[in-house]
Amino acid sequence: MSPERPRVHPSAAVGFELAVPDYELGRPGFPDTAVRFLVDRLRLGPGRVCVELGPGTGKLSQLLVPSGVRIVGIEPVDAMRRAFARNVPGGDLVGAVAEELPLRDGVADAAVAAQAFHWFDGLRSLAELARVLRPRSVLGLVWNIRDEDTPWVRAMTDVIEPYRGSTPSHRSMRWHAAFETSDAWSAPERTSFAYVHRTTPDRVVARVLSISFIAMLTDDERAAVARRVREILPTGDEVDVPYVTGVWLSELRSSATIA
Repeated sequence: MSPERPRVHPSAAVGFELAVPDYELGRPGFPDTAVRFLVDRLRLGPGRVCVELGPGTGKLSQLLVPSGVRIVGIEPVDAMRRAFARNVPGGDLVGAVAEELPLRDGVADAAVAAQAFHWFDGLRSLAELARVLRPRSVLGLVWNIRDEDTPWVRAMTDVIEPYRGSTPSHRSMRWHAAFETSDAWSAPERTSFAYVHRTTPDRVVARVLSISFIAMLTDDERAAVARRVREILPTGDEVDVPYVTGVWLSELRSSATIA
């Protein structure tokens, strides 16, 4: 029996189709230190090809393109692809899922996924990456993680989480299990970067409203979430949102055998 065709998680398929305006307004980019680290460790530059899984609106791609690398984005959500095309006009973009990459064997030199790998079937995605990447290529997984040692940030999370339901989260670390099972990839090694995103109260609210399962709420529910977040935020015209940007690197073994 052939394996079930992969599908996009309903929260991502529906939520991110609705969330693009808030996503563009509220989501931070990534710190320069983390971007330089990725460019160096993934050996990105002219003549190199990097596959990005789930690039969304292109928040990370925009920062990698100046290295001269060719980005090939794999994005299943229509609205996200339209935003990516606006934001990363020099990037290639394919409407597909990480578990079935419409790319030929050995075509790419590196891969990244930012704020995304927890959405995928990890084992199937890693097998596909092992097929399309050259041996000893490096995969970089990136997440901006809110620093909940800050009390108001913790309070904001307390507003968000009751709505999560079964939606996947990077914090659960369930995504890591695929690497423990895969023979093709080394165990991911984490490097962390402190990141303070200076923004505005409106953009912090947009950041919360851009979360997939929050974007799917009714108008009244979303308005209630926005109101509660505004009550939590520090006063002032600007807000410093503390993050820790985690970068996990895994190398494709030169002896990997692809089934």
